[in-house]
Amino acid sequence: MTLQTGTRLGPYEIVAPIGAGGMGEVYRARDTRLDRQVAVKILPEGESLAERLVKGPLPLSDVLNSGVQIAEALDKAHRAGVIHRDLKPGNIMLTKSGAKLLDFGLAKSGVFEFKVDGGATQQKPLTQEGTILGTFQYMAPEQLEGLEADARTDIFAFGSVLYEMATARRAFEGKSKTSLIAAIVKENPRPIAELQPLTPPTLEHVVNKCLEKEPDDRWQSAHDIAEELRWISEAGSKAGVAATFKTRRKTREKLAWSVASFAGAAVLILLVQKWQIAAHQPQSAPMRFVIPVVSSSLTITIYGTAISSDGRLIAYVATEGPQTRLYLRPIDSLESKPIAGTEGADQPFFSPDGK
Repeated sequence: MTLQTGTRLGPYEIVAPIGAGGMGEVYRARDTRLDRQVAVKILPEGESLAERLVKGPLPLSDVLNSGVQIAEALDKAHRAGVIHRDLKPGNIMLTKSGAKLLDFGLAKSGVFEFKVDGGATQQKPLTQEGTILGTFQYMAPEQLEGLEADARTDIFAFGSVLYEMATARRAFEGKSKTSLIAAIVKENPRPIAELQPLTPPTLEHVVNKCLEKEPDDRWQSAHDIAEELRWISEAGSKAGVAATFKTRRKTREKLAWSVASFAGAAVLILLVQKWQIAAHQPQSAPMRFVIPVVSSSLTITIYGTAISSDGRLIAYVATEGPQTRLYLRPIDSLESKPIAGTEGADQPFFSPDGK
């Protein structure tokens, strides 16, 4: 589309066209908030992350892939000495070519220069102490206090964005600005796994470390976050899950099956005991049994086990070749059956009604 001189895009007022190409149109504009000249690029495709989140949380693969791309964009900006200071879903575009980080209208390099009488050059911080710039829901505690922002301030906001991508809910909420600020400064967000049970613990760790209250306790660079998210993506279903027992030789396979069966039985004993205590029922002698191997090529995933609330069914994840699958076994039966359509399953759990 072609924009006319004087057109307003949020705080930006179009002054004149600069150029156009296959990746969009570029205009010279004036930032009415900071009264400076900026370049505005109009992209021909995609939607903002804020618009996408109206439909619900992103699939885990999209959270990881887009997260890597945003972190890499932040890293490039930080290496150039530029702090965004207003990172939020509305400033991220999801396009066919990937996630794009936009609107550096409140960005800063550490200082600005100005002339004084006699022509001498002096430097001062762009943000004066006590000044708050940005969007409240994604601000770091130090930003809310009006302190100087650095790369770790953007990392806090990025953690809030990752949380929202995974849950479609804001990490911090409040009925007023005062309660919102109090939540950001003093509280921790609800665990992602409570809202999305299949979230890898490793992703929860990345987000929580981004959202530490003290800048020194956060990730110290966006590059490190990108590497962590890339590792989680490449690890797939095994990220954050205990390793499986695998081997190539038959003798080692037999040993692996024995150890897996013993560990699985131990886990099930603990689960049964925990269920009995929670239900305030008289505790009887623990049940001991093993899960028989379904086939010689099956690998049981330790901790990938769940028991129904009534104690009658066991669900566990096993791997046959490269494929994981969910198996179900009644307590009173020696037979385990694969559940159709559960290829790629991980971290099983039962719904509250046990079905």
